[in-house]
Amino acid sequence: MISIVQVTLLLSLVACVYVYRRRHRISLSDVPGPKSASLLFGHLREFYQLGAGKADLEWTKTYGSIVRFKGSFGVDQLMISDPKALQYILHTSAYQFPKSTGARRAVGLLVNGPSIISVDGDVHKRQRKVMLPAFGAPEAKALYPVFKSHSEELMSRWSDLLSSEGEPQEVNVPSWLSRATLDAIGEAAFDYQFGALDNSETELGKVYRDIVPALFGTNTDKRLLMDSLLDSIPARFIVHLYRRLPGRRFERMRETSEATYKIARQLVAEKYDALLSGKGNKDVMSLLVKANASENPAKRLTDEELYAQMRVILFAGHETTSNSLAWALWELAKHPEIQTRLRKEIRETEARVRASGQAELDLSDVESMPYLQAVLKESMRIHPAVGRIIRIAGGDKVIPLSRPLRLNSGNVVNELAVPHGTKLALSISAYNSRDPDIWGDDADKFNPDRWLLEHQKHDDHHLVGVVGNLMTFSSGTRACIGWRFAMVEMQTFLVDLVRNFEFSTTGRDDKIRRQGSGLVFAVVEGEEKDGVKLPLRIRAAVRH
Repeated sequence: MISIVQVTLLLSLVACVYVYRRRHRISLSDVPGPKSASLLFGHLREFYQLGAGKADLEWTKTYGSIVRFKGSFGVDQLMISDPKALQYILHTSAYQFPKSTGARRAVGLLVNGPSIISVDGDVHKRQRKVMLPAFGAPEAKALYPVFKSHSEELMSRWSDLLSSEGEPQEVNVPSWLSRATLDAIGEAAFDYQFGALDNSETELGKVYRDIVPALFGTNTDKRLLMDSLLDSIPARFIVHLYRRLPGRRFERMRETSEATYKIARQLVAEKYDALLSGKGNKDVMSLLVKANASENPAKRLTDEELYAQMRVILFAGHETTSNSLAWALWELAKHPEIQTRLRKEIRETEARVRASGQAELDLSDVESMPYLQAVLKESMRIHPAVGRIIRIAGGDKVIPLSRPLRLNSGNVVNELAVPHGTKLALSISAYNSRDPDIWGDDADKFNPDRWLLEHQKHDDHHLVGVVGNLMTFSSGTRACIGWRFAMVEMQTFLVDLVRNFEFSTTGRDDKIRRQGSGLVFAVVEGEEKDGVKLPLRIRAAVRH
């Protein structure tokens, strides 16, 4: 346990750092933003304890796309959703704005290992260069049959449920999708069988069960303060603290890391043996092991780096996808006319394909459906899997803006000087759904038709994201490396589920809340103890 003396010393250190920074830094005090009522917490409670993205949207509406807010002990931070600023931070000068520094980076390495999401600079460049070929378009398309088989397995489970219990049935959609996508990513990425849908879970499957609320639930005051202290704790103390910190959250972190590391070592050894015997598979890990045959250290990953990638791929490849699909189905349930129109497109495409002599839809048929693409992009726009990402100014920077910023003094600037060490909260939620210059006057409405309009064009300085100008998969050199896989998987599941089932709400729409620090997930107000929950009614879709 951490002693009172240790806590006192840490707080004293934070105070010293705060005073030093106030005397030696560029001031952000002229940047507009809300007033803080707490020296200890600043605006962190509003930012991290309200519904996911709520503060982002309210502040953007009031103050614009650059907002100053207070962290703990009065430290200025910035929330940014200006597209030109985002492009500068994530594209033009990406490695000058690291994800984390010092102790915070040490925590990332402890939890995720030396993975592509934990490392920075030249190490990140090397890892990304080695890994990109395994995540290319041909590789993603080759996994369509794998995603299809697990989508069909989920359909079979729901059909059995409806047959045995009668129609319609209320189901907790994220729970089912989480298990199905865990099975899918296990086979697609590692040729590993989790058995989550049929409840024959492996050791690894058990530690990933209900992991989202455990790791990404609402931040308590204690968690907010601990997170703030990380900015000032010397990195060498982190290993000592991490292995001893109490609480279920840290226990789950340690359990997940240890279990994944154990299985990763086993799988990598098997992949090496298969490669040597000429039996290499097409799953992602096999492709990475094959790429690792290079004798040039600059063109390969270390074994520890290989093990670490499994942790990241597992989590990013199933929870973000399952939550995105759940939100898409919820929007379709709330907008039955959109759901009917999408089902019509799917079935008409299916009929055309079969008339040509083809037995079933292939990926090219799925990707050719314009309304499907529009619905999926619109859902990802309104419901990004991650609400915001954090970057740190690696030096005194001057960030360009896409529109003039009026400061509190009345001065108007087209670029903003930001001091070294400033924490930048890049708001995906605000960028995706608040900027009328990008998305139109109905930016806050669910409207798939916006993606079908020919005039929906953007200037070069607005091109930020990797899919449809969305920030949902982040952007730039640190954009989600598996975005193509996610798109193939989500399209596959959405086509099968909408074609075969009708989705409707349960009458509790006003109780659904977006929650989470980091990953955004659904909860039902008053039932938060149940964890991730987005109930919908399902019934077999009638064929006319």
